[in-house]
Amino acid sequence: MKIQAAHSERNQVASDDLVHLVDPFIGTEPEDLPPRTGIAATWFWPKPYIGNTHPGACLPFGMVSVMPYSGGYPTGYGRYGKSLEGHPPRFMQELQVSGFTHFQQTGVGAIRKYYNYCRVTPFSEECGGLSSVGMLFPITNEEAMPGFYTCVIQPHGIRAEITVTQRGAIHRYTFPKSNGSGLAIDFSHGGIHIEDGRTIPLRAEYALQGNHGAEACVTMEGLPIRMSLEVSGFDANTAVGSLWENGDVLSGEKEKAYEYMRESTYVPFGVSFCGPTEEGQVVELKVAFSFRSRRKAYENRLSAAQEFSAAKRNAKKSWEKGLRRIQIQGGTQAQQRTFYTALYHSLIKPSEAHNESPFWPWDGPFYFDFSTLWDMYKTQLPLVLTLFPEQGAEIVNAMLTVVEMEGNFPIGYRLARGYDRFSHQASALGHVVIADAFHRRLPGIDWERAVTLMTKDLGRAYGEAFFQEGIVHPLTHTLDLAYGCFCTALIAREVGDTAASGHMLEYATQWKNAFDQSGVLRESTYYEGSRYNYSFRLLHDMASRIKLAGGDASFVKILDTFFGYDAAAVQQPGVFPCREEMVKGESLGRFEGLNNEPDMESPYAYIYAGRHDRACEVIRAGLTQCYGDTPGGMVGNDDSGGMSSWYVWSALGIFPVAGQDVFLLGSPLFDRAKIQFGRSCSLVIEAVGGGDGRQYVQAVSLNGVQHQRPYLCWEEMASGGILSFEMTSTPTIWTQERPPSHS
Repeated sequence: MKIQAAHSERNQVASDDLVHLVDPFIGTEPEDLPPRTGIAATWFWPKPYIGNTHPGACLPFGMVSVMPYSGGYPTGYGRYGKSLEGHPPRFMQELQVSGFTHFQQTGVGAIRKYYNYCRVTPFSEECGGLSSVGMLFPITNEEAMPGFYTCVIQPHGIRAEITVTQRGAIHRYTFPKSNGSGLAIDFSHGGIHIEDGRTIPLRAEYALQGNHGAEACVTMEGLPIRMSLEVSGFDANTAVGSLWENGDVLSGEKEKAYEYMRESTYVPFGVSFCGPTEEGQVVELKVAFSFRSRRKAYENRLSAAQEFSAAKRNAKKSWEKGLRRIQIQGGTQAQQRTFYTALYHSLIKPSEAHNESPFWPWDGPFYFDFSTLWDMYKTQLPLVLTLFPEQGAEIVNAMLTVVEMEGNFPIGYRLARGYDRFSHQASALGHVVIADAFHRRLPGIDWERAVTLMTKDLGRAYGEAFFQEGIVHPLTHTLDLAYGCFCTALIAREVGDTAASGHMLEYATQWKNAFDQSGVLRESTYYEGSRYNYSFRLLHDMASRIKLAGGDASFVKILDTFFGYDAAAVQQPGVFPCREEMVKGESLGRFEGLNNEPDMESPYAYIYAGRHDRACEVIRAGLTQCYGDTPGGMVGNDDSGGMSSWYVWSALGIFPVAGQDVFLLGSPLFDRAKIQFGRSCSLVIEAVGGGDGRQYVQAVSLNGVQHQRPYLCWEEMASGGILSFEMTSTPTIWTQERPPSHS
């Protein structure tokens, strides 16, 4: 919902209706935050500064999302074209859409599979009728809230309202008076309006079911997607259902099939339902999907047989239940909106499709849209596993099944066949997710199965050179694989396989081979960053890492340079920046400023060198200067909730070290937060004496007992109670203890 500007005063209690603190439009426009000051002004953004989110309707971890389709990059929504760096270029001045599409990514960049299937276009005879399918029309009166989207399509004056069900969507259109109103469903549609962004069906079959229904099976990106549709609201005596192709009605035909379509033979095709309407007449479309069979698509539609208003209420309840896992007090209204929108964006992916896997025939958990683990494994998936343990166990079991079926842990896993799995980004990230599940003692996971598959996976791809030579380029894969060995060793030890555990721990020390004597990574090729951006990962042996850099003081000095202390402000790239402009910024070796994921955890590295005060400064600068509650309130792609979940964790004052049983203590933004772990246990976090300018921690207590460690373990978190921070405006060294290191 497009919400009014925030009040400046600190609001004591978040709304009882948390859904109304979510603004799905945040992240849909280029960054428009106030100019950064202090160290935040010295950070360099190498990636486009736009969230790339969309305001469409979806459920938490929902299989289906629906939104207005403009062809914009990368979701299909918005006014902006493809951008890999700098300010995103517009490809239309005012937002125009050609209908409403199903299945979207959220917050990603060039993910290569853009979905946007089954486009629904409402039309009227006065504005072109069926021939208007594919044309762009302006929209007004946009509103959105979790699980619901609405707008008015001009010049038709047709109000569109959309909500979602577990396996489908319900569209409601309010028409003006017309002799020929209708809905056109384009089964052939897929992709977005960029070069190589279009998806063309390989084959398709579709058929009418009277004048009020249809079914289809369309193969997109190698996967047959089955659909079942039902239309209500047209007069039964005058309603007409038709097949159409390339904008023309196929008179007399009730079913049609296509084989081996390609760019040169492609024609749009689908069904339409039309009839005369009176002013204000409401027409509803129910559509459900299955990746298994037409019968299941039909059953999915019947199982969601509810009125639009009931479906909308149920979607809202689902989101309210999910958002209520964290309840905050304090902060400004703007900060509360920013927080709950960030939490909302963190709970959209991956998409759950239980018993619907198109890749194996048996029932069980199936999740898609890990887009990609490189973006999600540090903050987003740890948040999901923490707040939703049952869901987390399903995610891990689904990942293990993927390994059994495909032979390795993919880095990116989308709704598509093929081996385009983003292995160039990283290695062994699935191992980190499984280790997080292990530390949280998630139920229903076969750890013998897990350690077997983890061990086998490590030797594939980049792992062969890693095990034989002790190092592999890009050097980030050396860090990944060493960490994957560490994660595997922990679980092997748990299941009693001491031989495998010892073997893996030996290889886990090979991270050292990636560093030079300067204390940073050696020269190599680096994905979306430089050697500096990857040099401050929170490794499993940070004590040795700091010693390698020359000790605490030297490590802190390197970090200070990285974060821009005493440096001049940086000019961010413009629209279509030239290579020289980018090289100039990248050569600074500076923090990417929450514009991208490679160094998102690096502010917390200070804690390992005894400088919690420095960590507080950088964290608070990021929280207050790189996020906001406007459509331009994100400084980089949200990447399936990767950047939003950084905000959620950091605003709470705790931060997970992915793959380890460590939750670092930071600088809480809110006066009070209650975190519910699963269905029962909860932890309350208090910031006593917090507020503007009071970002430093001078004391911490856990359940009334002084707490000297700058971290918690999972048992302490899950046992619940009260974690109390005493805040101050003066830099302090409240503890000399360090998080654990595993030599």
